Amino acid sequence: MTTNNTYPTRQALQQFDTPYYYYDTELLRQTLAAIKAETASHNNYFVHYAVKANANPKLLKIIKEAGFGIDCVSGGEIQAALDAGFPAESIMFAGVGKADWEIELGLDAGICCFNIESVPEMEIINEIAVRKGKTANVCLRINPNVEAHTHANIMTGLSENKFGIAMTDMIDVIKRIEQLEQIHFLGLHFHIGSQILKMDDFLRLCDRINELQDYLEENGYKAEIIDVGGGLGVDYDAPEENPIPAFNAYFDVYRKNLKLREGQQLHFELGRAVVAQCGSLITKVLFVKENGNKKFVIVDAGMTELIRPALYGAHHKIVNLTSTETAETYDVVGPICESSDVFDKDIPLAKTKRGDLIAIKTAGAYGETMASCYNCRKLPNGYTTEDIMSV
Repeated sequence: MTTNNTYPTRQALQQFDTPYYYYDTELLRQTLAAIKAETASHNNYFVHYAVKANANPKLLKIIKEAGFGIDCVSGGEIQAALDAGFPAESIMFAGVGKADWEIELGLDAGICCFNIESVPEMEIINEIAVRKGKTANVCLRINPNVEAHTHANIMTGLSENKFGIAMTDMIDVIKRIEQLEQIHFLGLHFHIGSQILKMDDFLRLCDRINELQDYLEENGYKAEIIDVGGGLGVDYDAPEENPIPAFNAYFDVYRKNLKLREGQQLHFELGRAVVAQCGSLITKVLFVKENGNKKFVIVDAGMTELIRPALYGAHHKIVNLTSTETAETYDVVGPICESSDVFDKDIPLAKTKRGDLIAIKTAGAYGETMASCYNCRKLPNGYTTEDIMSV
């Protein structure tokens, strides 16, 4: 039975200083099980968790125990993955700008693959690999020029975006790889964006990959792996009704439309879809302020703990965990000295008073991991169900 991100009692939640992140680990495990159920019958499917979504070590441990690989975009994330016990050979390293020390860390650890995004990057990886006497497996991140129906700031697959190698350059780059002694061409990598809910976007990616695979083979090359990235979105509006993302529809697109070659591996890099719904930002009401016709609920969390509403205009469902009174209309705002420090406007919330606990839902992805110390604030802690129930 799927949980719907239920919460411990008020007494249990009040054991910790707010604001903090609460992670429903039962829901996380059910989400991981749902992914495994969709991929279990395909022994050439490999799912890597995109650690940029949430690097909380307690969550990483659960994801590692479920048998997932890892997708990293920095040396720090590689180290976090290694510290959590992920096998180095399960680590994919992406990112448009990899520093020398990050490349060295990946080579020394023996990671599965570098997803490269330019010829200069590839040449530097080779230079460092030669010096270390190691071989670097690489996938070419190809920009497929596929538009994703999502926020402009999290679209990554258009030719105008900074990511990837142009399709027209693909063969020339592979020919350049053949001239580099310590680089091994492994396959092709793609990623068109994040928080994608229209399966047609992934269908268009499949069509483009099919075209590129044909073109690759016409030129005498074969990819050992195809990495389609991630991007599957979640329901921010009704998390209780849809705590598990649409994994069946997502994987079905690839099962039915991607023309894999014999022996070819298919890799996925899911992040938000894995952890978003299991996380909530728990915050306490400092004041309820009336200003003309407006009522403001001022909480002790701000854009420093959850920047998505300020950065993207993102919506998160907000509930009062400690009031059952008739709903009133409020703006829910934080204490940061920025006009953009607003979680939502004109929303119904059970009548709210100082000291009430508020949950900002679907905050498990790009919440804790993007927190900052702006205004000299402390970084929020993250607590799991086990942490709260054990106190």
